Amino acid sequence: MDGSSLRAVGWARSLPLDSEVKAARDWAREHLESLGWTTSAPETVDAVLLAVSELVTNAHTHAHSAAQLILTWDNSCLHIAVHDDSSELPAPRTPDTERTGGRGLLLVDALADEWEARPCPRGKTVIACFRPPGSVDH
Repeated sequence: MDGSSLRAVGWARSLPLDSEVKAARDWAREHLESLGWTTSAPETVDAVLLAVSELVTNAHTHAHSAAQLILTWDNSCLHIAVHDDSSELPAPRTPDTERTGGRGLLLVDALADEWEARPCPRGKTVIACFRPPGSVDH
């Protein structure tokens, strides 16, 4: 270790299968307000809320499970992690004009500074990282 310490702030929420995605967005917005982002980085807030919507929707729709939503701010990146019960890792699909869905991960990929999916013993976690404007990439 280099002697520096990492200080993170985090929040977690479980969203049952029958919950509305709006509840996830509203909950996330409250925590973004507590970070001051609604004033200092409104475009990033919009991107974060859209990513939350897409990732929670994917957990409910494709994994047919509750979504465990975790937000963690480490003074460099806001990590949005959504865990579900499916072990199938997501992959962006080619958009199809015949389908109304299938663009969620393409949106997350376009909006987030980076994202990844990790297998877990009981499902998977999809994590997207957002840095506010003007932040330095570490």
